[in-house]
Amino acid sequence: MMLEKLRAEVCVLHDELPRNNLVAWTSGNISARDPESGLVVIKASGIKFPDLTPENMVVVDLDGKLVEGDYKPSSDTASHCYIYRHMPQVNGVVHTHSRYATAFAVVGKSIPCLTTAMGDEFGGEIPLGGFALIGGEEIGAVVVETLRDSNSPSCLLQSHGVFAVGKSAEAAVKAAVMTEDNAAIVWLAMQIGTPLTISDEDIAKLHHRYTHVYGQ
Repeated sequence: MMLEKLRAEVCVLHDELPRNNLVAWTSGNISARDPESGLVVIKASGIKFPDLTPENMVVVDLDGKLVEGDYKPSSDTASHCYIYRHMPQVNGVVHTHSRYATAFAVVGKSIPCLTTAMGDEFGGEIPLGGFALIGGEEIGAVVVETLRDSNSPSCLLQSHGVFAVGKSAEAAVKAAVMTEDNAAIVWLAMQIGTPLTISDEDIAKLHHRYTHVYGQ
């Protein structure tokens, strides 16, 4: 079996999506690119999360063509591969329909940067991309265009949901989790009153500290 370690990693990471309330039923998916071969491991289409195993992960090339696997790859495969081809620094992609973040997408609003945690992780707002239909590369093109000039590792797609990227699949999952957490905080704050803002200068300082100083 090809890319056994990466298959196992992607399989385990899928557990984080329902655990963090980012998906319902079979929606959502994670992929990871192997830097050495350039091949991509992605969730099989329509399989329930508890039934996922390393063996039923699917391996495709960067054009989305099946290399190994007994199942059809995710319906978002073409878009994942488009992102990998156009963002060479990315080795992990996550797609979710998480509730609070998708609510912003449905009303056509980006998620404003209103918490220090969001300044840390996203370096500004979580941007909103346009509408695109599922099944081809169109969603991937919107993601690439939306994130190209942004510090954010994730974006919203109008009327659809969240795409998050990272240097690894785990980093992309973290970005997806943080996207929903901050979307929920911002939404709840908006119900109480008018949220306070953080200056662009302070957001830049927060993001620099987090990306250059924080952690081991």
